[in-house]
Amino acid sequence: MGAAVTVVDAHHHVWDLSVRDQDWITGPGLQPLRRNFTVADLTPEARAAGVDRTVLVQTVTVAEETPEFLALATEYELIAGVVGWTDLTRPDVADELARLRELPGGRYLKGVRHQVQGEPDPQWLLRADVRRGLAAVADAGLVYDLVVLPHQLPACVKAAADHPGLTFVLDHLGKPPIASAEREPWETWVRSLAALSNTVCKLSGMVTEADLASWSVDALRPYADVVLEAFGPARLMFGSDWPVCTLAASYGQVVAVTSELTAALSGSERTQVFEDTATRVYGL
Repeated sequence: MGAAVTVVDAHHHVWDLSVRDQDWITGPGLQPLRRNFTVADLTPEARAAGVDRTVLVQTVTVAEETPEFLALATEYELIAGVVGWTDLTRPDVADELARLRELPGGRYLKGVRHQVQGEPDPQWLLRADVRRGLAAVADAGLVYDLVVLPHQLPACVKAAADHPGLTFVLDHLGKPPIASAEREPWETWVRSLAALSNTVCKLSGMVTEADLASWSVDALRPYADVVLEAFGPARLMFGSDWPVCTLAASYGQVVAVTSELTAALSGSERTQVFEDTATRVYGL
């Protein structure tokens, strides 16, 4: 990475299975994730990789998780921001966002996310109740993280166009089908999203969209190149997606791979990807 670059990891998770189950961790493929992953586990790996601040991102659609994450941010210096969850469709969503910010650690709430990828309606983001919720997120000065599948990207484009005052952050490049080496229609839609100035993309989650057993930098590069060109370094941010990434790569490997994928950038452009974009967008 080079000693001069201070890295912000804009996307990771933690969970404690004794507090609650992570009901998405099912099947033999995800079995390695069925244990606790804590900030204490992450800290030495992050420090070793040159990461000095992180953004902790929601994992489950459970209201209690966000206050827990805000409390963790007060306890651990590593966590500089939290992307939490609240029910965007509730009529009092604005009041709920205000309540979260009054909690211990409330100042660390930087954004909101919902598992849109699990919604059967590809137009979920365009529902009237969701649109009202997105407007409340914008009014609160927070950002909105998009965790979606490629077929849901058209709705993301429409939502971002309809809410120009809200910054939309695309997680994991919109989960392109790297394992099958297909680019379309993902590329067309992600370029349409990038054409909107209120959108940002995370260079994250690529190793687990590739072939877990045999991924390579060369397999990831075409997808990284698309978002590098479409969004540009000033609207790209690095995220590890730890511990999900550990299905395919160690924390250090993910940092190294992302560094390799951005090696052609200038020093100032790399600083944008690895530090400045996340710091600006999330107000860290």
